[in-house]
This record gives sequence, structure tokens and C-alpha cells, in this order.
Amino acid sequence: MARYTGPRCRLCRREGVKLYLKGDRCYSPRCALDRRPFAPGQHGRGRKKVTEYALQIREKQKVRRIYGVLETQFRNYFAKAERQPGITGENLLRLLERRLDNVVYRLGLAASRSEARQLVRHGHFLVNGRKVDIPSFQVRTGDTITLRQESRSIPRIQELMERAAEKEPPAWLTYDPDQATGRVVALPSRDQIDVPVKEHLIVELYSR
Repeated sequence: MARYTGPRCRLCRREGVKLYLKGDRCYSPRCALDRRPFAPGQHGRGRKKVTEYALQIREKQKVRRIYGVLETQFRNYFAKAERQPGITGENLLRLLERRLDNVVYRLGLAASRSEARQLVRHGHFLVNGRKVDIPSFQVRTGDTITLRQESRSIPRIQELMERAAEKEPPAWLTYDPDQATGRVVALPSRDQIDVPVKEHLIVELYSR
């Protein structure tokens, strides 16, 4: 499957905001956006006229990069959000939040969504007792996400478990550090999704 393999810090600099794609590095003085707060490339420091269309594109690209989805995947998510009752933009973010890799990240069992995606693909998690290795798997209310017993002896995963025990998950999730198990207690509301985007601009973009 195709995926972005270039420098992730470059994406944050292009969008002008921290997308937290590198985990701990994003919180350290080594963050590329803090050191070079301008777009990458030869003309990154230059002033550019920002049109309404450009703003809409940037918001769409920002969400894609935060959640690590490809263009076709993103269009499919938007089409599904449009068919659901309610506000399309909020439906879109809710679908992206319900991805299994994002839930693993939100529970604190990965330092970044890319690390969560890798852990899911390697089969370290069970959903309702069954192994799921598809990062885009959509969790539902009542689902339980458990770290496999066989995986808990891996040093990196032990480190992540210790960090998850100290982290407070969002209100729509609960986490039991003793069992290394998370549970989806509700679907996320917009005020519980802390991504720095204006989703109405994405809706306007696809409504052109």
C-alpha cells in the first residue's frame, strides 16, 4: 500500500502548525517547526497571496496528514460523512477518530499515529478478543481494544504501557492500565477532538 515516506517535519512546516507526527520530538527543542517556522523550499520565506481555495486545500491537507490517510481514502471518508445525518464536517472528523490506529494513539499506547499504525499492522492489538491488523478498522461504542499478552514483554511496548498508565485518555475512551485494555464508551463529539482544523473549509472545498 502506498504511503508517505519523506521527512514528516517537512509536513508540519508546510502547514505552519504542529501536526505531532514525530511523537516526543514534537515536544522537544529539536522540533523543526520551532527552529524554522516557515514553509520548506527555496521560496518558503516569501510572501504568497492566500486565496480562499488555497485555505480550503491547506485544511484538507492538514487533516490528511494528521491522520495519515491517502487522497482516495480521504474522499471515501468524506463521501461517507456526507451520507450520515448531522454536520458533515463533524461526521468526517468522527470517522477519522474512530480509526483503530488513532484510538491506540489516543489511549497513549503509541507516541504518534504512525507508530500506532505500525503496531496495529504487526498484530499487537485485539478488538473484542480478536486480532485486528487493519489500521483503518472502525471501532464502535462498546468495543474493547486490548494489547496482546504476547506483546507485553517487548521493551518498547512496556515503555508505552507505562506512559499510557500516566496519561488521561479523551472522555469517549477509558483505559485500564492493569489489563492494558481500552474501551470505547461513546462516539467522540467535536469538542473532544483536539485537532487544529476548520472542517467547514473542507466541506466548502468538496462542495465547489
